[in-house]
Amino acid sequence: MKYIFQLVIATLLLLFFTFCTWYEGSEILDNPWEWKYSTHFSQMLNDQVVDANDISVLDYFVYAAKFKPLFPSLMIITALYIIILLGSMLFKRSAKKIALFLSGLGVLLLLLSRLVSNSPTAGGSFFNTFFLTSGIISVLIAALYYYQMPERHKTGV
Repeated sequence: MKYIFQLVIATLLLLFFTFCTWYEGSEILDNPWEWKYSTHFSQMLNDQVVDANDISVLDYFVYAAKFKPLFPSLMIITALYIIILLGSMLFKRSAKKIALFLSGLGVLLLLLSRLVSNSPTAGGSFFNTFFLTSGIISVLIAALYYYQMPERHKTGV
């Protein structure tokens, strides 16, 4: 029951932060000089962005993350919390599976860090540092969790 309450609250927060990010990112419609650099999804769909109507909603999130990273970072933190909560619910009987899950999450975060590492914006730098730090912490916790558990917990018994 305690997991369900946490999951419901975190999901509501995620929805709120997602709406705030979407709203802040919609500012891209008013900044045509930024379309070339912040409309990656739209350019994949339309080849080039000529009009505000060509901009994908996903690019709102890119723009918000680059220039107004508060709500996108809260959104990502909440999503990570939900993912870790679901992982702990799913694998609570096996330390080995939890360690593997956290390792995989850490590698994914490190890959995301690499993906945004060349961004010249303040938001890009923030997310690079955030993903890098979170990825390292996740891998370290996975290793500590695995190596600190008694043998009977590693097998899931």
